[in-house]
Amino acid sequence: MELLVVGLGSMGKRRARLIRGVEPSAALAGVDFAPARREEARALGIEPYESIAAAVAARHFDAAFVCTAPLTHAGIIGELLDAGLPVFTELNLVVDGYDALIAKAAQKGLPLFLSSTMLYRAETQYIKRRVAAFAKPVNYIYHIGQYLPDWHPWENYKNFFVGDRRTGGVREIFGIDLPWLLDAFGSVKHVYAEKDKLSGLEIDYPDSYFVTLRHENGTKGLLAADVVSPKAVRNFEVFGEGLHLFWEGNPRALYSYNAETREKEFVDTYGSFEHDARYSDNIVENAYVDEITNFFGVLAGREQPRWSFEKDKEAIALIERIEGA
Repeated sequence: MELLVVGLGSMGKRRARLIRGVEPSAALAGVDFAPARREEARALGIEPYESIAAAVAARHFDAAFVCTAPLTHAGIIGELLDAGLPVFTELNLVVDGYDALIAKAAQKGLPLFLSSTMLYRAETQYIKRRVAAFAKPVNYIYHIGQYLPDWHPWENYKNFFVGDRRTGGVREIFGIDLPWLLDAFGSVKHVYAEKDKLSGLEIDYPDSYFVTLRHENGTKGLLAADVVSPKAVRNFEVFGEGLHLFWEGNPRALYSYNAETREKEFVDTYGSFEHDARYSDNIVENAYVDEITNFFGVLAGREQPRWSFEKDKEAIALIERIEGA
């Protein structure tokens, strides 16, 4: 399998590393404008090119991964589809070009695969199954936060996409987590949001939100998202009459309350899991691997993607409602 990775920053290198774990025989090439990144890629065994045009002129690829800043995705995806390549793209955060890209992929019969890594977390899928089986009303409380300068400690937060209002840090949190909440609890009919700025961060968007979501099925959710919390936090709790689950964002911290023993019981959703020490402990490599595996299954025609551009339009529309509320 010949694969092209467009964007050789932290996520592009992560995808390349994990691809090799899934498909050890895969031949990898990469595209990046930065000479230093191209040289680093070459040292990692990734053949580098300055442009997509140069890469596709030199080699035949089976698929491409788009790992650049979100605002660049639409143009890059369109160019890759024009070159006849199936596309895996990281989250977009904006709907720029969605309808045209959906139509182009359909016209060419090419898979258009959109990352939504939280849908591949074993913990979120366990929560979804338990809530569905419970089949009675529930509410949830969810806090996600991490101090923005700690997201990429190797670079200034103003120098990558979270410094841009359209793709800011809180918006990325929503983009990462709303898909699994919509998948587990359904569409949202009412939104109420309070937002403000608690920090001295040099950003032109609110750094903290409190959001109340009323889903179509009656579920109420209280969602707090921020880029201020000194400790990276992902604390989720869902409860109803007879159901109470707790999750602190990592595989070691998922619990179900046993009303008979009056104790929280650990739920083991992973036999083992991988973690990259550069990131907070709530970022698990297994989900990224499962997502890549799903993409390869889609390429082989034996699987369907868990997320799509069509579904993402609903999630981004919800983000717009929250930001405008």
